[in-house]
Amino acid sequence: MPFDLSDQSVLVTGGTRGIGRAVVEAAAEAGARVAFTYHSSTEAAEEIEAQLAEEGTKAQSFQSDAASTDAAAEVVEAVTDAFGSLDVLVNNAGITRDGLLLRMSEADWDATMETNLKSVFNFSKAAYKPMMRQRAGRIVNLSSVVGLAGNPGQTSYAASKAGIVGFSKSLARELASRGVTVNVVAPGYVETDMTDELPDRAREAMKGQVPLGRPAQPEDVAQAVLFLASGAAGYITGHVLHVDGGMAM
Repeated sequence: MPFDLSDQSVLVTGGTRGIGRAVVEAAAEAGARVAFTYHSSTEAAEEIEAQLAEEGTKAQSFQSDAASTDAAAEVVEAVTDAFGSLDVLVNNAGITRDGLLLRMSEADWDATMETNLKSVFNFSKAAYKPMMRQRAGRIVNLSSVVGLAGNPGQTSYAASKAGIVGFSKSLARELASRGVTVNVVAPGYVETDMTDELPDRAREAMKGQVPLGRPAQPEDVAQAVLFLASGAAGYITGHVLHVDGGMAM
């Protein structure tokens, strides 16, 4: 395995599909104890738990609303109780409510901000004290190439993902003296069930913007997350790692 997370406790938000699931599985393969949250995919969560248990990984899932501050605090407390520590937090939970700004509802804007950006605040705040006390920790937040370059019809999504970058750089400065790093992974076009819903023409157009000539797989992003979570990235903080095949260079 490229990165070793033996004896580490990892919490991934939005861990039942796409990038989140790939991170959960990669962290387990790297030797970590793994917890993950989900909103409504109970069947998928149970399947992942059973799969990891069969492979010898200590794993636990939590049904949780990422937009709820109280729920985030409860999950972090439960993880530290169950695993003894929280060493790595991966803030991955996210949604899209795409549409031109002229037609975007306030409810869609608020839902995107609460799930994508407020969730990062919620879980990072909950993890703040445990990581400070142990004077070690890794927080890895998932942004997007859209948050860096923009995209028509995605003003809410872009704003939420750009906010994650500013949040992470500020938090990195707050926590650096306590040995806690905070970094961002910004994926480009990744083949997931979310992008599968796009029209063929839109997918081909996005693929045409990738210098490497192919979309990313969730596993490509997961390995970047594991790098930033591992000891190999111990002197990296406040960084935005592009995993986009060259889209934003």
